[in-house]
This record gives sequence, structure tokens and C-alpha cells, in this order.
Amino acid sequence: MSSARIIRVNELLKREIASDILHLFTGDRFDTSAITVTRVETTPDLREAKVHISIFDHEEERVKMIRFLNKHRKEIQARMSQHVILKYTPRLHFKLDTSIEGGDRVLGILSQLDIPGDDER
Repeated sequence: MSSARIIRVNELLKREIASDILHLFTGDRFDTSAITVTRVETTPDLREAKVHISIFDHEEERVKMIRFLNKHRKEIQARMSQHVILKYTPRLHFKLDTSIEGGDRVLGILSQLDIPGDDER
């Protein structure tokens, strides 16, 4: 399968999984507004997909939230298969993604640096 097609499939799955999580688990289960699907990595045969999830705040509950998503992945896969037609519905594996936090940390450090403006040169 071409890499361009895999990229398109990954983006499609990313949007659909985010929508499915919002529709399936809004309410009493946990704060779905804190969850962002940052990327999806599908195997070339489309049978497996790693879903990288970023969770804003909720530092103490992140592992529990990822476990919850992995426990309920069949529900998400079933809903996804209704909207995304592929030869195989990939088996989802949810992983915690902390790359956004790392980027925020770097931006915070950069903003604290004393960089002279154009008028001081």
C-alpha cells in the first residue's frame, strides 16, 4: 500500500476515533474534553493501529483513562467500522502521548529567555 494512502487512512481514522470517543463516552465516564487524538499509526496491512492520545490536566488519572479506552476499544472499533469502510477494521491500541507537554515545556523555557529586541542591537 502506498505511503500516501496510509497517511490519508491515518488522518481519516484520527478524525473518526476522536468523534467516536466524544459520542460514546460523553457524560459520567470521564472528561472527554480533555482528550485529544494526536495521531494514528496504522500498519501497512491495516490490521493494527496505534492511537496516540494526549490528555490535558488529569495527571493522576491519565493511566486510568488510557486503560479505560483500551478496555472499551471494541465499542470504538464497532462505531468506527460503521463510518469508515476498509477491507479490515484495524484493532486499536491506545497510547499516552506526552509530546504536546514537552513542546509546551520548551516554549515556556524559550519565553523565559532574555532575548534582546531589534532596538537594542
